[in-house]
Amino acid sequence: QVQLVESGGGLVQPGGSLRLSCAASGNILSANYMAWYRQIPGKERELVAGITRANNRDYSPSVKGRFSISTDGAKNTVYLQMSDLKPEDTAVYYCYAIKGTEGYWGQGTQVTVSS
Repeated sequence: QVQLVESGGGLVQPGGSLRLSCAASGNILSANYMAWYRQIPGKERELVAGITRANNRDYSPSVKGRFSISTDGAKNTVYLQMSDLKPEDTAVYYCYAIKGTEGYWGQGTQVTVSS
């Protein structure tokens, strides 16, 4: 069982930066894959960024070059560094992990980009 708790969301002006954190209750180093998704009301949840156990990363084209995903095994934490934020980045951001054959979701954290 893995429990994921996100933090770091909030209100930021366009062009600003935020860092989201996802603290895992278990050893994230044993997770096969960890990712950040986001969801806007009325739309499907979409992948923002993912990282494998081998540290291979993938990004949505809409955030590539602006967002960066990383892990800190010592802290059992996954981060999403977001820069040059745009109003269209406004969404609830969710942490996701795959361990074995099970997928786990966090509760989400709101990011609002507005002037």
